[in-house]
Amino acid sequence: MDDIPFTQLQAFLAVARANSFIGAARELSISRSAVSQSVQQLEERLRVVLVQRTTRSVSLTDAGRRLVERVGPVFAQTAAALAEVSAKPGEVVGRLRLSVPHAAVSLILEPVLPTFRERYPRVEIELVLDERFVDIVAGGYDAGVRLSESIERDMVQVRLTEPFRFVVVGSPGYLARHGRPRRPEDLLKHECITFRSPTTGALYAWELERGRKSWRVPVRGGIATNDGLLCSTLAKRGLGLAYSPEAWIRDELRRGELEVVLEEYAPGVPGYFLYYPSRNQQSAPLRLFVETAKGLLLGR
Repeated sequence: MDDIPFTQLQAFLAVARANSFIGAARELSISRSAVSQSVQQLEERLRVVLVQRTTRSVSLTDAGRRLVERVGPVFAQTAAALAEVSAKPGEVVGRLRLSVPHAAVSLILEPVLPTFRERYPRVEIELVLDERFVDIVAGGYDAGVRLSESIERDMVQVRLTEPFRFVVVGSPGYLARHGRPRRPEDLLKHECITFRSPTTGALYAWELERGRKSWRVPVRGGIATNDGLLCSTLAKRGLGLAYSPEAWIRDELRRGELEVVLEEYAPGVPGYFLYYPSRNQQSAPLRLFVETAKGLLLGR
């Protein structure tokens, strides 16, 4: 059998449920003759009688009953699946899979997801947190979020945050005990909470700049982690200096729990961008996520 006679099966199952051609026609919103013709076509195709017809009643043959038992549940599951994935007018149904670094959780996901889910409840979102730059096509992602400098040039990039700075911070207690560094090289004399790259396994050298001059300081300390947020949390407890996106720690800075040092050396970055391979591959859920994020984060 080259293809499945869905229309004819649908008519036959409606007749079986209603015990009537008229009832089946009413359920399917078609004429009685169309139902009768579909059932007849199915019987001819299968070379077996499925429905016994008289002027007063309709009943299934043994073959008809067996077909209902085998096909009926499958059709019901198919109808439920179609209803699940189909969209009402103006409704978006789909799935969005994103690769996101931990740093973007508080800056992007926390402010955007509640509104996005409220607006588009039938879009399923899968968030994979990863510090590495991933191949989103090979990884089966719709898009990724990274700092602009980490994104390949052939990717479409959409800005999600304004530019921000990376700053060196310490708690008032730590700075009172150990003093404030005045120059980048002073960091080598301080206890620094270091970040180990999950990609290379190397400790990250803190990048500083002033004018046209830049530094990569190979700081060291008694604590290393692969979680950037943890660095600033530990610095707040007085365990050392941390290197952090300023946007992460605005509240701590405002409350005086952390203080910026070497501020004149703080480097700026363009910000976080969403990236994907081609505008032609932008799904409806991705397009709406971009619109929502830009509206909430950038006021656009």
